[in-house]
Amino acid sequence: MNKQALSFSRKDPAKFFKTLNKRVNDYFKENNLKRTGNWKLYLKAVVMFSLLIVPVVLILTIDLPGWAQILGMVIVGVGMAGVGMNVMHDANHGSFSSKKWVNKLMGSSIYILAGNDYNWKVQHNVLHHTYTNIQGHDEDIDAGRIIRFSKHAKWYSFHKYQRFYAFFLYGLLTANWAITTDFTQTYRYLKRKLAYGKMPNPATQWTKLIIGKIVYYSIWVVLPLSLGFKWWEVLIGFLIMHYTAGIILSVIFQLAHVMPNTEMPLPDEQGNMKNTWAIHQLFTTSNFSPKSWFVEFYTGGLNRQVEHHLFSHISHIHYSKLAKIVRETAKEFSLPYNEYNTFWEAVAEHYNQLKALGQKPSLA
Repeated sequence: MNKQALSFSRKDPAKFFKTLNKRVNDYFKENNLKRTGNWKLYLKAVVMFSLLIVPVVLILTIDLPGWAQILGMVIVGVGMAGVGMNVMHDANHGSFSSKKWVNKLMGSSIYILAGNDYNWKVQHNVLHHTYTNIQGHDEDIDAGRIIRFSKHAKWYSFHKYQRFYAFFLYGLLTANWAITTDFTQTYRYLKRKLAYGKMPNPATQWTKLIIGKIVYYSIWVVLPLSLGFKWWEVLIGFLIMHYTAGIILSVIFQLAHVMPNTEMPLPDEQGNMKNTWAIHQLFTTSNFSPKSWFVEFYTGGLNRQVEHHLFSHISHIHYSKLAKIVRETAKEFSLPYNEYNTFWEAVAEHYNQLKALGQKPSLA
């Protein structure tokens, strides 16, 4: 990874973000609202945890036919992604609740989703939100050699087929968390002394990681084996759960950044970016399905990535209201506001972007 220090421009055309921030602050003051979650978010948390837990309890306690067990594990995967997007995500941004202990508790739900809170906060809160779509800094657009998400990444001949195989590989996201990613990230982040907030003690982080994995595999593997399920049944269920969650999470996140309407700028030779951080987010982020109640409800507002990137400290339950303010302010300052009307339109455009990035650069 390129470790060049980056700095964003301090020249904000006509003070865009200062104006936007004031308007958002005024919205909360005038409506006497907290920026964190409310009963709507807490109800969603109950729904998502129920999707995750209830099917598992039924499978472990009732002699269900094979098809019902498979369907149950698909629903568990849907619940796993739902908890990740609606509960864990807000909590680890500090916006689930105004109480730190609640955010910490809800943020810890990542452990039953196969992840680790330290790794997630560094990759997402620090690298992704700070250096959005910047090759060599934002790990969310780094899929190794197998998928080329950026025009600045090295091209290989097999990339011309990536539009066909990328979606199938997306399902491996959370399984990789469970098996290898967390270990390699902890090693890499501790070595680089990266942290979101206070730097953890390396021994403590490694201990938490190992204990977390032991608890995780005890719940999802050891428990069903001890209750009489065959090893291959447990393996199939485990893979179905993770593949379902992985493909949902991967697609949702890719639709926000790897799109024809988003840019992937690079710094100049001195490490300076062209735009301020806030304006950079407008150029590198995209929304989708703004009018779909279901999409917004299930994705935890991640269909409104523009608002999320500008105000990640605000709970997603407010994004639909903030969207009008952000859109109008961006238009007023002649800045982009990227958005696709529907989910499937966004999927089609992501497919087209994978196709474009898969072409040999000299022929593109």
